[in-house]
Amino acid sequence: METGDQLIADLFTTREKELTAEETKKLEEQNKRLVPEFKANKLEVDAQRHWDIFYKRNETRFFKDRHWTTREFQELLDQSDLREAHQRRTLLEVGCGVGNLVFPLLEEQSRAEGNEDSVPCGRFYFYACDFSPRAVDFVRANPLYDPSNITAFQCDITTQQVHEQIPAGSLDVCTMIFVLSAIHPHKFKDVVQNLWRLLKPGGLVLFRDYGLYDMAQLRFKPGNKIAENLYVRQDGTRSYYFAEQEVAQLFTESGFDVLTNAYVHRRTLNVKEGVDVPRIFLQGKFRKKHL
Repeated sequence: METGDQLIADLFTTREKELTAEETKKLEEQNKRLVPEFKANKLEVDAQRHWDIFYKRNETRFFKDRHWTTREFQELLDQSDLREAHQRRTLLEVGCGVGNLVFPLLEEQSRAEGNEDSVPCGRFYFYACDFSPRAVDFVRANPLYDPSNITAFQCDITTQQVHEQIPAGSLDVCTMIFVLSAIHPHKFKDVVQNLWRLLKPGGLVLFRDYGLYDMAQLRFKPGNKIAENLYVRQDGTRSYYFAEQEVAQLFTESGFDVLTNAYVHRRTLNVKEGVDVPRIFLQGKFRKKHL
């Protein structure tokens, strides 16, 4: 946070945000001019190109390293009994971008091993995939990239491509952090079913994404809405805003148990600048059912 910022403690709840009259009006205004069907179809066709352009323009500078993930998901620091048998757990980061989640985890692993100088064989072997070939190139170019600890590859997670890289039933954990929202809702089920196939029985999906009526959703102007809760940004990338019950149903219908699933209400205040930024995310943990 910038100097002067104050983070108000996160509030976890299953209740949707209650809209003010002004916020309701903003959503109604969005419906007055929707993205034309031909343009919406073209956005789907060009989705990979838009993300590749995004990483060409921003390189590794846009997203901050996600050091918060081990606080929110203790499973990422799990000292499993498998370590005593010299076995490592396996983790797939879906939508790895330039490695803002996986490389902090590798560093945490190194510190936990008591070795600050290098990244040793730790508790996880990592797979990292992204839709954008350019993003994957950035991951492979990172000084911490070591094939003995991590494999990065390009794939469209809505297709069967991922199964060419990872054996079925071999993963302990999948992370999907601000990824599903960039995919068309018609393909959500394909993604979750792919994760189900990759995970071992009892394996986990750790999920965080944009929640319904987040500030970013309310700020879209007419002409940016594609469909219900689905929008296009100025750069051509898309963003979807999730309801809690919708995500629970998506996972349960694909063979998962819901361990946790709630809205995260977060506020950052900067009194000096007069800034009050409320955000709404949806965070969950979903476990593949034992057969």
